[in-house]
Amino acid sequence: MRRLLLLVPLALLAAACGQTAAKPFAAGPTASCLRTKGFQVSTKDADIGLVASTAANGGLLATPKGGGNTLVLAFAADGKGAGSIEGAFRRFAPKKLRPHLGDVMSAKRNAVLLWTVSPTAEQQATVLACLRS
Repeated sequence: MRRLLLLVPLALLAAACGQTAAKPFAAGPTASCLRTKGFQVSTKDADIGLVASTAANGGLLATPKGGGNTLVLAFAADGKGAGSIEGAFRRFAPKKLRPHLGDVMSAKRNAVLLWTVSPTAEQQATVLACLRS
């Protein structure tokens, strides 16, 4: 009986841990933050491309101050969906670009980032800090 009483708190703790999953990132709040950091941002389907426009939590196209390195951000429903989005970006990328996608594509939780060229450390840090739910 004592063993059973000891297991009850552990079971409650395990159940509580399952409910603490972070909310997935989304296009709207992230776009607002990026605009405050000087990025030009569009969430229009025509601008962001097929893969990002069909992502569960939206997508966006962002260009940093001074232009040059464009970012497409696609927001899946969850981390598993992010893997599917990465696969879609690889599938639809031009054949010459596919070997280099590892240099310009990354993921954080449900967000997949695809840059035109490798971002600077500052650009990457700014975008990651702006990911919002």
